[in-house]
Amino acid sequence: MVDWIVSDRPVPYEAALAAMEARVAAIAAGRADEALWLLEHPALYTAGTSARPEDISNPLGLPVHEARRGGQFTYHGPGQRVVYTMLDLNRRGRDVGCFVRDLERWVIAALAEFGVRGEVRSGRVGVWVARPEKPPLPDGTPREDKIAAIGIRLRRWVSFHGLSVNVDPDLSHFEGIVPCGIRGHGVTSLVDLGLPVTMADLDAALMRTFDRVFAA
Repeated sequence: MVDWIVSDRPVPYEAALAAMEARVAAIAAGRADEALWLLEHPALYTAGTSARPEDISNPLGLPVHEARRGGQFTYHGPGQRVVYTMLDLNRRGRDVGCFVRDLERWVIAALAEFGVRGEVRSGRVGVWVARPEKPPLPDGTPREDKIAAIGIRLRRWVSFHGLSVNVDPDLSHFEGIVPCGIRGHGVTSLVDLGLPVTMADLDAALMRTFDRVFAA
């Protein structure tokens, strides 16, 4: 069984982290079912274990939290769906790379519900959308914008942290960091792509497509 938990108002980051860690400990001990927690955070930045100080300017002075997950800096805020994936890899296969790829496949399947073609790129974890209508980068590379970020951690082979999908966040807040340490390419959202998608619409798509990717 996987519990789907949906929070209907922004959850403070430290409170979410404490609740997530408690649930992960309970799953690892066999006292709780796996869980997928869908929520939003107030506007903030998180620093993963590979975050570099030069990758944040933070002109708005938003809070910065040490996330203790893989990856670099990312932004969370209203209009972005965060999905904390508390899944037991002891029974889903102890393969971290495969798990990350499955998270990407899940996001791609959910985006396809809205006619969006999400893509992955070697060396760039997350999900990207081609933007041929935008000018290419100075070196001629076609423009791509990131629509979903992924950063996980494992404890006793139970995963936590997870992924985020941009529905309609304030994209200007991403300008205070180098998102995930990747320069040049931008960040987009479903609404930025011209789609009137709500958070509830995305939640429904994530729920419909989860079992297509992850074995029960």
